Amino acid sequence: MTWDELDIRLEAVPGCVSVHVGRLGAPAAYRRLADTTHYAASTMKTAVLVALHRAAEAGRLDLDAPVPVVAEFASAKPGAPRFACDPRDDNDPEVWGRLGGSASLRRLAHRMIVRSSNLATCLVMSHVGLPAVAEVWALAGARHSVTTRAVGDLAARDGGLTNLVTAADLAALHAAIVQGAEQPGPLASPAACAQMRDVLLAQEIRDDLPAGLPAGTRIAHKNGWVHGIRHGAGVVLPDDAPPYAIAVCTTAATADGGPAYDDATARRLIATVSATAWAARHRL
Repeated sequence: MTWDELDIRLEAVPGCVSVHVGRLGAPAAYRRLADTTHYAASTMKTAVLVALHRAAEAGRLDLDAPVPVVAEFASAKPGAPRFACDPRDDNDPEVWGRLGGSASLRRLAHRMIVRSSNLATCLVMSHVGLPAVAEVWALAGARHSVTTRAVGDLAARDGGLTNLVTAADLAALHAAIVQGAEQPGPLASPAACAQMRDVLLAQEIRDDLPAGLPAGTRIAHKNGWVHGIRHGAGVVLPDDAPPYAIAVCTTAATADGGPAYDDATARRLIATVSATAWAARHRL
């Protein structure tokens, strides 16, 4: 499929589909509504990962020190009561199995990415703080993405605080991590970026962007989904071409607020974009 053919296909999709594809450090080869904001879902967890490693490098946190595993946290809405994470909304029973015990921040960050653990995310965020996550977005050159609350903070959500991303910003963030592993960059040291890249490479939820790639292709990525929303963003590392960043954000809501298509359809759509970028990898 060519970029023009992809454009025609995406134009026919209800809702909003945003795409950014391009080699690292180069202008995008393909953009479609790349600066349109979407609800972030779990894609914001990559920014939390970076904030944690930055805090560790600054000596504010020890990645390997055990921290208590709790399930109640302060709300981002001033004056609101503490909120509790719900295991029914989580993808990772392992962290819940540690409730009342402890785990290292390094282990929690790993589960936050590879299994998209909401409880691990809230625990890490409670240690790094929202301003540190905002700083990560700024350092990555994000123009429109914000993280203003933790996952499950319903009082903050109902008070108007939300987490937003764009395809362009997600591509920039993941590209900065992978590039930073090879040379000094704005986010963290090469050693820290290499550790973060390796966590993203270990992603276990592989039914969107990786589904459009040949088996065994390396991709350092994070995805996110809630009802009517599915995103995937990362950096593909081919053996026969330079690495390239790819981000696809889909919001399937119709005018009446219902989803225009289901999650399986969104995953296939993201895989189609990924396959198109892979076929063009030598020409990006």
